[in-house]
Amino acid sequence: MREQRGMYGTGFGPFGYRLTPWVKRLIIANTVVFLLNWSGAISLDWLSAHLGFRASEAWREPWTIVTYMFVHGGFLHLLFNMLMLFFFGVALEDRWGGREFVKYYAICGIGGALLTLVFWSIGKEPDVPIVGASGAIFGVMLAYAMNWPNSLIWIWAIFPIKAKYLVLILGAITFFSAFDGASDGIAHFAHLGGLVVGFVYLKKAWEVQAALEGLKKRLRKRRLSVVAGGAQGGPGARSSSREAKKEAKKEAKKEAKMLDVVDKLLEKIDEHGLDSLTLEERKFLDDYARKRRADHEIRH
Repeated sequence: MREQRGMYGTGFGPFGYRLTPWVKRLIIANTVVFLLNWSGAISLDWLSAHLGFRASEAWREPWTIVTYMFVHGGFLHLLFNMLMLFFFGVALEDRWGGREFVKYYAICGIGGALLTLVFWSIGKEPDVPIVGASGAIFGVMLAYAMNWPNSLIWIWAIFPIKAKYLVLILGAITFFSAFDGASDGIAHFAHLGGLVVGFVYLKKAWEVQAALEGLKKRLRKRRLSVVAGGAQGGPGARSSSREAKKEAKKEAKKEAKMLDVVDKLLEKIDEHGLDSLTLEERKFLDDYARKRRADHEIRH
């Protein structure tokens, strides 16, 4: 993930708002669907039936696990979700990049539908279509709070609250409303799914990032060892025979070449994310990490 420039991201501040590409596309897509309904071109009943997610129809209409996020039940429903996407999504896309941001957005929205499906299957959720981007939006709010926990959010431009507390409060309300069986027409399990799946995804992503940082540190130490130790660091270095020394030099050169390749792959991950690696490049990193662990176990 890229380092954020400034508290709100590049070009985004109290007096200089801008839309990032994927936030703009998502707002446009949701608005277009709403306008088609508002203009009378397509009825909300038709949109809900064909694009809304209904747990009992999930296996026959699998596309609705995505399309339900683009249908909203009314203007206020759309307005709230798009405002939250604008306020929280721009900073995230600016930090993560467009591909990572839209992937996370989709994962949280799909997670909302899947959790709804799970609780419908055990009789805790009614079999009605759910619509709206709220599951994805809750995930976006969570990610913002986890990246900028102490950032102040102004409720109605009057009451300041830190992002971490706002998400905790909304999460608690969603949790108790979902399990209390509230019949307020709100898809609480979809909201909760966005939060839960978003948290698991971010936790895993940060664990991968920490592992990569650890690998970088070990590589730096290993590179110093190869450069400083030369032939002494390879197998057979203690032997006084010419063949053993030649073999040791060969191993040191091979190790140095591998380190160069790994360095380039880690730089690629830093710039474009883990998903930018090809299958061959991932396999190379996995093989190298296994080799390093095996070497460590042998030496200790």
